[in-house]
Amino acid sequence: MKKATIKDVAQLAKVSISTVSNALNGVNVVKPQTKARILSAAHQLNYSPNLMGKQLRSGQTNMIGVFTDSVAGPYFYQLIETISQAAAAKNYGLSVTLANNHTALMNSLLGNTCDGAIIFDHRVDDRDLEHLAGQEIPAVMLDRPVSGDHLSSIVFDSFNESYLATQYLLQLGHQRIGYLAGYDNNRDNHERFTGFQRAILSAGLSLEDMVVLKGLFEEQAAYDAVKTYLATETAQPVTAFLAGNDLSAIGAIKAIQAAGHQVPKDYSVIGFDDIEIASYFDPTLTTIRNPIAKQGQLAVTELIRLLTTKQWGQQQVLPGDLKIRASTGKR
Repeated sequence: MKKATIKDVAQLAKVSISTVSNALNGVNVVKPQTKARILSAAHQLNYSPNLMGKQLRSGQTNMIGVFTDSVAGPYFYQLIETISQAAAAKNYGLSVTLANNHTALMNSLLGNTCDGAIIFDHRVDDRDLEHLAGQEIPAVMLDRPVSGDHLSSIVFDSFNESYLATQYLLQLGHQRIGYLAGYDNNRDNHERFTGFQRAILSAGLSLEDMVVLKGLFEEQAAYDAVKTYLATETAQPVTAFLAGNDLSAIGAIKAIQAAGHQVPKDYSVIGFDDIEIASYFDPTLTTIRNPIAKQGQLAVTELIRLLTTKQWGQQQVLPGDLKIRASTGKR
């Protein structure tokens, strides 16, 4: 079936094309009864406006784009949902782009498909950000602290929160602690591991006595890594694990329990993010709460500020909150 055009709507509603355009774009010059007839005709014909043409004429799409290299897991679900709601409250639509390579990602970012971008993708480097600024595309980064012309960032203070979480385990008497690492190229993983190391060294302990396992921010990967570690003969095993996120913490706990041990009697475990399951998992999970919803809301607010005021970008670093629950105990 041929796609309906604005001319078809005008003929069915018996009005001019300009009147249809005014009615569909909310221009307040069309009589209510005429607008109702136009909307009815558009509905009958399943007419959808040519957004690309509208964009070329106005220079605006009223769309916010989220560009990311992953949408897996409860963290991203909450983040995207919050961004969507915040954008809708400001009368913006939302598009989510999950590009499979750097070229596709940059083509999408530079393709004028949205008025501004919220970016959570490690492949976007400083040179890419310069290209965005050169095209005057406002952007808010969620994975690293930066600021500049048309550029802001909203990030979680992973380093400090990891430092404090490790300190808490040390205060409980744990002298040998394992770190369940995420992805190597992930900023949060790097910051959390660095905070963990700094706390160990500040306590006068040796990093060589600590263990680093690959949790990859995934429950199954963490389960396999901890299961393998527990099955290995170790003269002085760790007594606690700091996990890169809650999913890997849950995988670690399941592996500990599968090996016949108890949490926190034999091993303490701390996660990151405070996803919904953390508060009712058995045992309830001690974790550093990441204000995910606030991060999403601030990203939208900041992006719209960049869009409407053309002011210089800024950095915002959000603190966490240690939620002490049943998965940690004294050694």
